[in-house]
Amino acid sequence: MNSRTKIKICGFTRAEDVQDAIAAGVDALGLVFYPASPRYVNPAAAAQLLVGLPPFVMSVGLFVNASVAELTAVLAQVPLQMLQFHGDETLEHCHQLASAVNRPFMRVFRVKADTSSADLLEYEAQCRAHSPLFSGLLLDTFVDSFGGSGKVFDWSLIPKELAPRVVLSGGLSVQNATDAVSRVRPFAVDISSGVEAAKGIKDAAKMRAFIAAVRLADNQECVA
Repeated sequence: MNSRTKIKICGFTRAEDVQDAIAAGVDALGLVFYPASPRYVNPAAAAQLLVGLPPFVMSVGLFVNASVAELTAVLAQVPLQMLQFHGDETLEHCHQLASAVNRPFMRVFRVKADTSSADLLEYEAQCRAHSPLFSGLLLDTFVDSFGGSGKVFDWSLIPKELAPRVVLSGGLSVQNATDAVSRVRPFAVDISSGVEAAKGIKDAAKMRAFIAAVRLADNQECVA
């Protein structure tokens, strides 16, 4: 059982926010390379954000329907350790992209109202069968746009046997983080808008509070 939930905060655009997140104890930093997003950063700016990144804090790049050429161009400038595919990419395309730059990847599964637990297990199995570079599913709420939804889905859909391998996202906040981790026990959580003062502008106090809320659930598990 995972006693320390990993924490990813996504959508950084400012160096001071990166430093605040690291100081608060974040495990992974997400950068958005989807030009239509208000949290988009160009490769040159992204590279500067990651200067001095300490050991064991992972850099993750979020891409939406990128081509191999686009992805390769970003990786030529930005030292990303993991990829996150958040668009309509097929599993074959995900493998092609990840193989081109030799990076592991997360695949986003956008949960709909009619999604079943069996759907999640089946899709994870398909991902693993398609690529040895597949690292895990990031579960978010389906909306009619790409990028984070900012909305919660029904966590009870996540099978108990799958939960320790997934990244839970979608509408997480300081207010519901402890409950989410206590109920789901995911491998990791991912948040963006829930710790912002404005789009792309992080709030240091909210980041600290969110991490503390996750750790509260972890500590409750240890006590139990």
